Amino acid sequence: MKFLVWIVVNASALALATWLLDGIRLTDRAAEDRLVTLGLVALIFGVVNAVVRPIVKTLSLPFIVLTLGLLIFVINALMLMLTSWISGKVGLGFDVDGFWTAVLGAVIVMVATWVLELVLPDRD
Repeated sequence: MKFLVWIVVNASALALATWLLDGIRLTDRAAEDRLVTLGLVALIFGVVNAVVRPIVKTLSLPFIVLTLGLLIFVINALMLMLTSWISGKVGLGFDVDGFWTAVLGAVIVMVATWVLELVLPDRD
């Protein structure tokens, strides 16, 4: 159940980023297709954040400390760009235009996820 909630939270955060930024797009036309695409992209985003992000953060830990944590924004942007690349290879209509768009999108996704975590009850 918690896995499904995380997919919905990620999909909601990604939907907010696509709504606020012109450089992050869903190319599907029908609303049902957009929901399915958002769900699948959220799944990919979750896997990328669960597998790749900890490895990258561990390897770049000295630089994270050196930049006082600002490198986390770059890492999150790269995870969003990686999600866009994987989505393109799989054939999903999710595109991120550039690095700075990815940085803004990553900030939006981080804030939206944080707010949704505060709102949703924790059942553990």
